[in-house]
Amino acid sequence: MPSFKLTKTAVETARPEARDYELRDTTLAGFICKVTPAGRKVFMLSYRTPTGERRKPSLGVFGALTVDQARKLAQEHLAAVRAGEDPSAERQALRGAPTLKELSERYMEEHCLVHNKPSSARRNKYILKCHIVPKLGRLKVAEVKRPEIAEMISGMRKTPVAANHTLATLRKMFNLAELWGWRPDGTNPCRHIQKFGGGKRTRLITDEEMVRLYAYLDRADAEGLEHPVLTLAIRLQFEFAARMSEILDLEWEWIDFGNRRIVWPDSKTGDMSKPISAEALRLLESAPRYLRSRFVIPSLFDGSKAMSKNTYQAAWRRVLERAGLPHCGTHAIRHRSATDIANSGVPVKVGMALTAHKTVTMFMRYVHTEDDPIRAAAETVATRRLRVVSGETDFNQAQPPASSIAASSAGRKARPASKTALGAYRPYRGRKDETRAARPKSTPRNSTAAEAEHV
Repeated sequence: MPSFKLTKTAVETARPEARDYELRDTTLAGFICKVTPAGRKVFMLSYRTPTGERRKPSLGVFGALTVDQARKLAQEHLAAVRAGEDPSAERQALRGAPTLKELSERYMEEHCLVHNKPSSARRNKYILKCHIVPKLGRLKVAEVKRPEIAEMISGMRKTPVAANHTLATLRKMFNLAELWGWRPDGTNPCRHIQKFGGGKRTRLITDEEMVRLYAYLDRADAEGLEHPVLTLAIRLQFEFAARMSEILDLEWEWIDFGNRRIVWPDSKTGDMSKPISAEALRLLESAPRYLRSRFVIPSLFDGSKAMSKNTYQAAWRRVLERAGLPHCGTHAIRHRSATDIANSGVPVKVGMALTAHKTVTMFMRYVHTEDDPIRAAAETVATRRLRVVSGETDFNQAQPPASSIAASSAGRKARPASKTALGAYRPYRGRKDETRAARPKSTPRNSTAAEAEHV
C-alpha cells in the first residue's frame, strides 16, 4: 500500500491491477485513493468514530472531484468527527430512510384500518394511490419540503374537494411521521398551506317545496308510485335529522319502542342515541318488515343487506323530479331538519343532541337563515328608522318625565356660546362661485356675544 502525497499526476498515473489497492496520502491522515481492477479511482476517508468504530466512506470519484476538492472534503469530515459527529452514519441513515410510499403503507396499516371507518379508509386508500404516491412517493419522508406540497395542492385547483382531502391526508401522515420518529418534531410541511374554500353550499329546501314534497310522498304511498321502503327512508331521515348512512344501516333490534329511543352502536361520530317522536313512532310501528330483514330499510332484492346508497340516491332524485322540485342531495334533508330544530326555539345543546353534532360550529353550519325572517327583520329596522326621522321617541323605552329633564338641565352649568352660535360658520363657505356667502370677520377669543354682533 504505497504512501505519498496524493497529487493529480500521482492519481492519473496509477494503473489498475488484479485486485483493489489503495494510495494513502501522507499530508492528511486517513485520506485514500482506491484503484479498482476496472480502473476506477475512488477517494475515501478512513477514520474512527468517537465510540471507536472504524469507518471508511467514499468521498467521490476522481474526475468528478479533483484531488484538492477531495482533500478539502476529507478535512471537513474529520472536523465533524472531532466535534463528536459521525458523517458516515448520517449518510447511511439518510440513504436507508423511509420514503413517502413506505409512510403511506404504514399509515394505512397502523392508522386508517385501525381508527377510521371503512368508508374513510377506502377514501384515503384512493387518495394515496391516485394522488400522493404517484407524485411524491419516491421522496424521503425527512426531505419533503413545504414548496413541494404547496405545488402539488395548487396543481389540483380544478378539483378542490379532492385537493382538500389530499392535504388533510398528508397533514395526518406527517404528524404520524413525527410520532414515529421519521421527522423531527414541529416540521410538518403541510403547515400554513391553505385548503381551497367555498364549494357548493347545500341548498335549503324551502317551506313551499316541503309542502310539494310531502304531497307527492302521500300520493306515492296511496297510489303505489314508489316502493314503500323508499318513501319510509325519506320520511325517517327528515324525522331524525339523520345522515343517509344512519337510516340505511338502521336495524330493528336497535329500536326500543317501550322507551321510544333508538341507539346506533356505531355511526360517523361513534355510538349515538336519539328519541323517537310521535310521527317517527307511527312510521316505525306501521312499517312492514320487508323480506323479513333485520334492516328497517333493506335492499329491495336481498333482505340480508341494507339498501345501497346508489338505490336511495336514485330514488331521491326521482322523487324530486316527480314532485317538480329542483335537485339537491340527500344531505339537504339533514340541513332542512337542522334548520327546523334551530328555528323551533330549543336550546342549542338540545339541537345538537337531536342532530348528533359534537360542536356548536358544526351544528350551525347546518342551520340556514330563511328569507322570511330576514325580510321581517329588515322591515322592523326600516320602520324604526322612519319613526326616529319623523320625531317619534316612544318606540323602544319610556322617556323620562319633563320635570326630571328640567331639573337636570338646571343643575348643569351654562356653557359659553360656541363659535357656531356666534356666527363664525356659514353654510357652503367652501364654494368659490358668486353665490358663496361672505366670510365673517374673525371674532376675538375673549369677546362677548354682544361685541360679536357689533362686529
